[in-house]
Amino acid sequence: MLDHGLSTGLIPGAAAVKSGVTDPLPPVSLYPEREEPNHHWLDPAESVARYVVGRVRRPFFRLRLRLLLRRVRARAAGLSTLDDAGLDARIAALRDRVRRRGLADRGLVEAFALIRETSRRSVGLYHHDVQVLGALAMARGAVAEMETGEGKTLSATLAVGAAAMAGIPVHVITVNDYLAKRDAETMRPLFERLGLTVGVLVHGIPPDERRLIYRRDIVYTSNKEIAFDYLRDRVKLGGPPLNTQLKLRQFLDPSARTDPPVMRGLHFAVVDEADSVLVDEARTPLILSRETDAEAEKIWAETAHRLARRLFEGRDYIVHQSERRVELTARGKATLDRLGAYTGGIWVNRIRREQAIRQALTAQFLYTEGDQYIVADGKVVIVDEYTGLVMEERSWNDGMHQLVEAKEGVEVTPRKDVLARMTYQRFFRRYQHLAGMTGTAREVAAELSSVYRLNVVPIPTNVPSQRRRLPLTVLPSETRKWQAVARRAKAICAAGRPVLIGTRSVLASERASDALAAAGIDHVLLNAKNDREEAEIISGAGQAGRVTIATNMAGRGVDIALGEGVVRCGGLHVILTERHDSKRIDRQLEGRTARRGEPGSSETILSLQDGILEMTNAGNSVLASLARLPGLPGRMAAARLFRRAQRRAERTHARARRILLDQDRRLGTLLSFSGKPE
Repeated sequence: MLDHGLSTGLIPGAAAVKSGVTDPLPPVSLYPEREEPNHHWLDPAESVARYVVGRVRRPFFRLRLRLLLRRVRARAAGLSTLDDAGLDARIAALRDRVRRRGLADRGLVEAFALIRETSRRSVGLYHHDVQVLGALAMARGAVAEMETGEGKTLSATLAVGAAAMAGIPVHVITVNDYLAKRDAETMRPLFERLGLTVGVLVHGIPPDERRLIYRRDIVYTSNKEIAFDYLRDRVKLGGPPLNTQLKLRQFLDPSARTDPPVMRGLHFAVVDEADSVLVDEARTPLILSRETDAEAEKIWAETAHRLARRLFEGRDYIVHQSERRVELTARGKATLDRLGAYTGGIWVNRIRREQAIRQALTAQFLYTEGDQYIVADGKVVIVDEYTGLVMEERSWNDGMHQLVEAKEGVEVTPRKDVLARMTYQRFFRRYQHLAGMTGTAREVAAELSSVYRLNVVPIPTNVPSQRRRLPLTVLPSETRKWQAVARRAKAICAAGRPVLIGTRSVLASERASDALAAAGIDHVLLNAKNDREEAEIISGAGQAGRVTIATNMAGRGVDIALGEGVVRCGGLHVILTERHDSKRIDRQLEGRTARRGEPGSSETILSLQDGILEMTNAGNSVLASLARLPGLPGRMAAARLFRRAQRRAERTHARARRILLDQDRRLGTLLSFSGKPE
């Protein structure tokens, strides 16, 4: 079993810049990373055994964390009497000691105690015991599952600060640039007081500046930025960063000294919202590419759509909504054979022709504006399904982006030829030390264990939760659902409470907005089309009587501060209007209310026309018919119907991640023989 903890100490010379002074010792490894184990047919059995052993060991691991917490409290007791000069002297002495000896239990305990006291003096925040427990779990290579609102960002500073003091470069990885900048700026005074340097890596920073940022002790960035930087380095190096080759290249090639890799290896990563980054995002491979000819792509996309329109659904092709794919029938293939022969060119090739037509039909029937993408400034822009944020620099591969552009009648952009590709699974498994934190990990604990060898450790809340969950409401149509949402929002905000209405897509948020406008309810809309106003909208979402409609942008990492008098009125009320593909996303949205022991409530209002039922083919089942019955039998059937649909979607996505990982592993093996980068 791989140990992702920090108990083994530091390789001499691995530290970098300390307050602007470079470590005089050259690093032993120029680009350290964990070697990926070879795939074996017994791996599934090993994964099951590891998960079972992890569950058995969990109580003993938590007991060990409790004992370490007791030692941290005892060590911290005498620090409050020190003056600032005395505290700074203790910090400097500890930093020298842990850089030499590593972070065994004794060094970790003292580091946590000092960081805790420094945090109180520099940023005015003192870590609760449960936050210390979460940080201890992260420092020992686990995913700390802490309820939303329990202060994961502050908790991480203990593990991050301790590792950085020991000279280990640390990457704090968040789901987007906004959270990276927010967390870095909030915690910068604490880390600088500890003598550590902090960098923030966001989109648009040039390579030379990125290289300098990576030389800092702690780097806050998003998963996409750091993964693509790693891919670019692999392309530049022409393959794996073998230490001997790197040193020879640096010695013999002058350009290698002036243009080294941007990153300096994969030492230690703390992944915020670990389930989102390590699981949800893992369905999409990382692809580094270069552009093709735009005019040729336009002709190709328009021809594909023209041929696809000559086919008939049911006869020539079948649309599988639940699996998000299109299947060509034998009759459809025969029709395409005749059409391809008449069209000529590349359309004579059967494999290329059928692949293009399947993609064109997929673009027509399975990609919808407002769900998977929006059209902004004459461009097709992808919308992240899990965060609700736009992904302006991302595009679908295999010509799908060009087909959607042709469908929408906007300018067709060049396709991107693949230079390198890999999955998030393979990338994060290469970190020498990996840890994470999230509020929703128990549902994917088995996958985190089997893929990343990370155990999930539940952390108790500091104060018991006061959240109230109201009964589920299921209505026969979308129209009636939005009317019910408007009525509930009006009643709740009339009582002086703020309301957050969560939607699954941009299109759904606009429909909710139309329903509230028709009911005469003042509200604010937050989706990918006005993401520049996100901070302003979120800052006012907790004011008395405010109604906010939002996509998943208001989910993970968002803290809605309650306005004056709102606590007395009952706190924030959250209305969920659709079930997501994963129950964890629903829980994240519910977690915006009743944080840190505050009062709050949530309810779910659904309809039998919701997209998840159509996508999983659950809407045509006997259970769907029973859900239309009045009274308690109908409500029970509806609740079971949506649970079943959600489980189907989760299983489909889990299967897609396994297939992607297997394909990526096989591709990596093939490329290793060819000598090409991933």
